Amino acid sequence: MTNIRRALQAAAGVEGAPGDYSNMCWGSNNKGQAGQGNYTNYSSPVLVGTKDIWSKVAAGWQWKSAIKTDGTLWTWGGGANGSLGLGNTTNYLSPVQVGALTTWLDCFGGGYGSAGAIKTDGTMWTWGKNTQGQLGLNDTTNRSSPTQVGALTTWSKLSFGYLHTAATKTDGTLWAFGHGYWGALGQGNTTAYSSPVQVGALTTWLDCGAGYHFTVATKTDGTLWACGKNGYGELAQGATTPSRETSPVQVGALTNWSKVACSTNSAMAIKTDGTLWGWGRNQYGELGTGNTTSYSSPVQIGALTNWSKISGSIGFFDSHFVAIKTDGTLWCWGSNAVGALGDGTTTARSSPVQIGALTTWLECGSGYKSGIALEGPPP
Repeated sequence: MTNIRRALQAAAGVEGAPGDYSNMCWGSNNKGQAGQGNYTNYSSPVLVGTKDIWSKVAAGWQWKSAIKTDGTLWTWGGGANGSLGLGNTTNYLSPVQVGALTTWLDCFGGGYGSAGAIKTDGTMWTWGKNTQGQLGLNDTTNRSSPTQVGALTTWSKLSFGYLHTAATKTDGTLWAFGHGYWGALGQGNTTAYSSPVQVGALTTWLDCGAGYHFTVATKTDGTLWACGKNGYGELAQGATTPSRETSPVQVGALTNWSKVACSTNSAMAIKTDGTLWGWGRNQYGELGTGNTTSYSSPVQIGALTNWSKISGSIGFFDSHFVAIKTDGTLWCWGSNAVGALGDGTTTARSSPVQIGALTTWLECGSGYKSGIALEGPPP
């Protein structure tokens, strides 16, 4: 157990004794997703429970999840469709442990009621809404408890879109499953798949993000690719004419793309030089460009070169991003209904705004009209 704890702490970049790390939530709390034991919305980050050692956090449609460095998994908020993995569809206003296992490594949110996590043995587990096979379980039945996807032990990351899911393995392969009408699964067709299908045969995929019927991904060579629906320039092909690409198409010719994240109809990416870029729909200022103009090609957000982590929300009448810089500061922008940006207001922001003055933020997640972040002591 000690080795697992140390591995989790190292993966999250945290060290120290219990009581040092804070799980913070803000925004919509209509299902208890702020973890405060009530249904009050919060426009600024509030502490969930007591300080403890947390390693990972994630946000979904109306729920949150987190993993502690003892390897336990916790969820809270809306339980519709089994989204909390607690064996029921009940709402919980404070964190509840999922089962008794202590081998959870990472958790993932986004989507529309679907959730998932990866264990320390590399297995993938999903639960929640499954109407299009987006849980990868070879059927379209909702699950209220974590269910293993296949038997492989090489999963690395999950990204839940509106009704489809993208995932990467440690061998560099890219996989997708769920709704396929717009080609977001990258299979060269519009077929839905309820089990993971590999996207091409390459083993050089690095990161992936899933949005509202589209997928973006980066390769180890630094190139950026996209497929699926292109209603607002989501595929970054220089056109907003409604269309779809059923196989991944390269975005430009640059080779310095690294991390990606999707919101409803927009996407953001961080380059290896630490710059931040966005494209797609910009209805609420979710691209952070200081306006509400949509862009069909990547546009740089400011001139800073210290962006580190990025997460986007998916949901109707909501599109915002949460990010962390290498200096440990936390930033948000986009729609701000019921305090989704955590800046103490309900005013939409078209440029990144810093949340508080702390410089010790470690992890972040963006849910429907809400956010979550892990904050710790100075290094």
